[in-house]
Amino acid sequence: MKVVILDGFTANPGDLSWDGLKAFGELTVYERTAPEELLERAEGAEVLLTNKVVIDADAMAALPDLCYIGVLATGYNVVDIAEAHRRGIAVTNIPAYSTMSVAQMVFAHLLNITNRVALHAEAVRQGEWQNCKDFSFTKAPLIELEGLTFGIIGLGNIGRQVAKMAQTFGMQVLAVSSKPEEMLRQMGIRKATDYEQLFSEADVVSLHCPLTDETHHLVNREHLALMKPTAILINTGRGPLLDEAAVSEALAAGKLYAAGIDVLTEEPPRNGSPLLLPSLQGRAGERLFITPHIAWASRAARRRLIDIATANVDAFIQGKKLNRI
Repeated sequence: MKVVILDGFTANPGDLSWDGLKAFGELTVYERTAPEELLERAEGAEVLLTNKVVIDADAMAALPDLCYIGVLATGYNVVDIAEAHRRGIAVTNIPAYSTMSVAQMVFAHLLNITNRVALHAEAVRQGEWQNCKDFSFTKAPLIELEGLTFGIIGLGNIGRQVAKMAQTFGMQVLAVSSKPEEMLRQMGIRKATDYEQLFSEADVVSLHCPLTDETHHLVNREHLALMKPTAILINTGRGPLLDEAAVSEALAAGKLYAAGIDVLTEEPPRNGSPLLLPSLQGRAGERLFITPHIAWASRAARRRLIDIATANVDAFIQGKKLNRI
C-alpha cells in the first residue's frame, strides 16, 4: 500500500516520528505540497494524508487508486466530502487531540492580558525596577479574574475544558450552547438566552464554536457594541469568526479593552489584516496580542495527532470505522 503525507511539517517538524505509518506499506512524507504539485506527488497513492492541501473532486477524479483520505486536523473543509462519499473514498479526521493545549492557550492569552508578565519582565531587563524609587511599580493595570463573568460560545470538548479552568479561577461561566440548560446547570454553567446576552454581560468572551454561515463574523460591530469597554476577547477557534476590521476599530476606539487572538482569516496573513495595520498602534496596539495559530501545536498534542492518524489508517485497513466522516 502506498501512503503519502502531503504536508507533514506543521504536525511534525522533526521532533516526532511517522514510523507507525510505515507498517502499512511504502510511506512518503512531504513537508509541504503546493496545489500544482498535488497530482504528481499523490499519483498511485491509496492512502493520502493532508492538513491544508485541498483534495477536491477534480483531484479525486485524477487519482483512481485513492481509497482513503486522512485529514491531519479536526476540521475537514479541505476535502470535498460529498464527492469522496460518491466515489467510496473513506475520509477521517482527528478529533479532540488538542483540547488541553488549546484551553491552555486561552488562559495564556488571558493571563498575559490581565497580568502583563512579559511587559513587566522586559521592564526589569531594561533597568526600570533598578531605577525605581519604590519597591513595586506597574506599567499596566493588573486585573483579578475571580468574580468576573467568562462568556463561552460553543461547549464542545475545548469549550467545556475552558469552562472548568475559568471556574478554577473563581469566574462565573455564561455560555451560548445547543446543550440543554439542565446539563449546563450540572456543570455550574449559566446558559445565555442568546448571543446578545452573552456579549453584554461577559467580562471575557472566548470563541469555541464551529465556523458556519451563522457564526461567520459572529464578532461584528453590532455585538462589539454590546460589550463592556473593559471586556476581553479571546479567539483560538477560527479566524473568520471575527470581523477583523470591526475588532480593530473597537480596540482603537477604546470600546474593547483587549484581545488575544491565535487565528486570522488569512493564514499566514500575506495580504495583511485590519488587526495588523500600522495605524493600530499606541495604547490600542499594546492591548492586542496575536499568536501564529499555535494553540494546537504543543508536542503532546502533535504526538496525539500522529497516534490517532495512525490508528485511523489501521482501522480502515482492518475494515473498521474510526473517526470516519
